[in-house]
Amino acid sequence: MKDVSEAARISMPYLSELERGRKEASSEVLAAAAQALGLGLGDLLSLAHGELARRARTRTATSTRTTGTSPYGGLCLAA
Repeated sequence: MKDVSEAARISMPYLSELERGRKEASSEVLAAAAQALGLGLGDLLSLAHGELARRARTRTATSTRTTGTSPYGGLCLAA
């Protein structure tokens, strides 16, 4: 985490809060973090989309049958 925060010029506490979902990052911060990880912003967003879709499929199989709730369970992705 230290290497990524330094390369992206993001403080470690802020990066930690982002990782835990306690803060929302701007597109500039996401792009800097992606670059620090050797990814493009599009790559990072694609990975996030894949994870959201995977979780939605898992939740759809269980929650919509039993509760009728949204398959995203409160998760969203904004750019």
